[in-house]
Amino acid sequence: MEIERLDDAEAFLAAAEPLLLADEARHNLILGIAGTIRDAPGRYPERSLWLARAGREVVAAALRTPPFNLVLARPRSEEALGALAEAVAGEEFPGVVAAEPEVYEFAERWSRLAGAAVRTSMRQGVYALEQVQPLPAAPGSARVATADDRALGVRWWTAFGEEVLHEGGPGREDAEENVSHRLSSPTGGFLLWEDEGRPVSVAGWGGPTPNGIRIGPVYTPPELRGRGYATALTAELSQRLLDGRLFDGGRRFCFLYTDLANPTSNAIYERIGYRRVAESA
Repeated sequence: MEIERLDDAEAFLAAAEPLLLADEARHNLILGIAGTIRDAPGRYPERSLWLARAGREVVAAALRTPPFNLVLARPRSEEALGALAEAVAGEEFPGVVAAEPEVYEFAERWSRLAGAAVRTSMRQGVYALEQVQPLPAAPGSARVATADDRALGVRWWTAFGEEVLHEGGPGREDAEENVSHRLSSPTGGFLLWEDEGRPVSVAGWGGPTPNGIRIGPVYTPPELRGRGYATALTAELSQRLLDGRLFDGGRRFCFLYTDLANPTSNAIYERIGYRRVAESA
C-alpha cells in the first residue's frame, strides 16, 4: 500500500474521482472542497490531500484545509483505511468528518495511533435530490443576494453557526470571509426569501461536484420560523440549480446536510424531495 501526499487538487481529483464518483452523494463534501481548491486556490492556501494506492488503483482518499477537520472518503478496504490512518497519525487536527461507518473506524484507528480520546460531536444526514416536489405556496418570493446584502449575510451566517454547527466546522468561524467568498464565487452564492420587501430567510449554495452541487447554510431567524419561508426557499433554490439558472449547465443532483438531532429540518427537506443517502459524523 502506497500513500501519496500532495497539494495539487487537480491531480488529486483526476486520480481519486473513480473512487469518489462511485458514490457521488456520499462524497459530495470532499469533491466540492477539492474542486474549490482547484478552481480558487486562494480560498484554502493551506491544504493537504492524501491518496492510498494499491498498485495503480486509488483505494482511499482524504483532505484537510487547516484549521478544519480531516475529510475522509469511503475506503475500498480496511487495509486501505488503516494505511491512511497511519499516514496521518502524526498530524494535528481537531477531528474527522465522513460518512458512517468509516468515520468511526478511522477515528478508532487514528486515536490509538495518536493517543487521543474519541467522541462524536455531531451526526448529520446526507441528502440528495433529483426532482423538486410540489409544495404549498409561502408568502413572498426569492431573489439572488448581492454585495449590498453582505452585512445581513454575515449576521445570519454567524447566527447559523452558533446555533447549528459543531466545533471545528468550517462554517462556524470566519463568517466574513465565507460570505465574501460566496458572494464573489461563480459557483456559489445566496438566495434570499423576501416577504413584503423584507429578507426573512437565506439559503446558500456552493461546492459543485461533477453532477451535483451542495446547498447550505439554510437559516431563518427564530422569530420568523414556522411560516414556510425556508421550505419555499430551499425548494426554489434546488429547482434553480437543477435548471441551470444559477449554475451553468444545470445539475443532476442537489445535496445537503441536516442535523440528525433535528427531526423538523429532516422532515422539511424530505417534503421537498430530498432523500437520505448516508449518515455522516
